[in-house]
Amino acid sequence: MKTLVIVTHPNLETSVINKRWVEELKKNPEKYTVHELHTVYPDGNIDVKKEQQLIESHGNLVLQFPIFWFSSPPLLKKWLDDVFAYGWAYGSKGDKLKNRKIALAVSAGIRKSDYSEKGRYRYTLEHLLAPFETTFRYCSANYRSFFAFYGEEKEPGGNDLTAIEENEHPTTKLNRSTQDYLNFVENL
Repeated sequence: MKTLVIVTHPNLETSVINKRWVEELKKNPEKYTVHELHTVYPDGNIDVKKEQQLIESHGNLVLQFPIFWFSSPPLLKKWLDDVFAYGWAYGSKGDKLKNRKIALAVSAGIRKSDYSEKGRYRYTLEHLLAPFETTFRYCSANYRSFFAFYGEEKEPGGNDLTAIEENEHPTTKLNRSTQDYLNFVENL
């Protein structure tokens, strides 16, 4: 079955990383369904039944988003609250996510070293994304971890596409990340 990729980015057209990932996923419509929440629900009114049916008609589920204030964009949180409902996702009769492979794909503008216990922000992405993992486990899903693109922010609000290695061009980093992301999704 195809993989459903739920993309939550409030301005995908101006994105560099998420936009590129989406473009590459869309080149393989036989493998991936890309579902852009901000395009489908610009008013935030989510059609729960439609979303549940979409999930049920796919195999794996990937939630793709940029890290916003060390969490997800608000529309994704609302989507989870609405769609992962009692009796559907969990509860005595809620089994629609049971054993379903679910993963995250995130873009983080901050250096990986800053997402560490000794780094600037004192928490790893594993720590910050733990509520997602816990939610998926609560729904008996098969959480497959996350894929992350780390940026190189020197100061809050800095450039998120600076190369990791001194001689690596930002386009090379983006190309490598895109291929690594596709491999991650393919091997869930």
